[in-house]
Amino acid sequence: MTTADPTRSVAIRVDRPNAPSADAAVAREPAVDLRDVSVYYGSFRAVRNITFDAPANAITALIGPSGSGKSTLLRAINRMNDLIPGSRFEGQILYHGQNLYAPDVDPVEVRRRIGMVFQKANPFPKSIYDNVAFGPRINGFKGNLDELVEQSLRRAVLWDEVKDKLKQSGLTLSGGQQQRLCIARAIAVEPEIILMDEPASALDPRSTLQIEELMAELRARYTIIIVTHNMQQAARASDYTVFLNMGDDRAGYIVERDRTIEIFTNPKNQLTEDYVSGRFG
Repeated sequence: MTTADPTRSVAIRVDRPNAPSADAAVAREPAVDLRDVSVYYGSFRAVRNITFDAPANAITALIGPSGSGKSTLLRAINRMNDLIPGSRFEGQILYHGQNLYAPDVDPVEVRRRIGMVFQKANPFPKSIYDNVAFGPRINGFKGNLDELVEQSLRRAVLWDEVKDKLKQSGLTLSGGQQQRLCIARAIAVEPEIILMDEPASALDPRSTLQIEELMAELRARYTIIIVTHNMQQAARASDYTVFLNMGDDRAGYIVERDRTIEIFTNPKNQLTEDYVSGRFG
């Protein structure tokens, strides 16, 4: 895999029109398009020949049994696998037609455009304000930082709960609040795509519902790709679903990709029906 020269940064320019509804997104250019993607860790192939696209301003869920490569795919989309020694990438990932793995594309710029929210909330040991302001500061943000922090917290539906304690540590918040703080931190650097790796798996049912409601609101401005083991969550929260399974070689592959309503009510593949109905996995 070619590593980009850190002194070079190819601008990734995307005009962001007014966000359409999820139905309108069907006719739009995909926000991200994976073509024949395989990812290796050393000699082990974690996923093989993955091809699917994620429409803009829609929520795409990746589902499948443990080990089928869902998190690997998320990390491939924003090039976080580059940070893992021995990892290797094959294929193409197109972001509005631009190959994110082209030699002259800066992976740091990719990660700014494509943010990540992890399974376990990971606020920095800093104040709530500084958690949100961290990314814009290191990216040289020149505008009104107070306004950006407030706007990001509002979009994460957290502002009203923390506006009077911005100087307090982010670690003092509840689990659900910490996860929304991490979402606000991701939003603050103005990405277009937000990747979420099991964002509600460690949360109670009320906090889980808040995260799902937040995703529905964020869809108007962002493209969201979520990994989840929770079939009810995938059915409730996503517009499209990609079902992955693990082959005899332990590499993840796509069984079926369709609108979520079709995956859960009228799947075309028997394996898909067996998985969503709980017969295996």
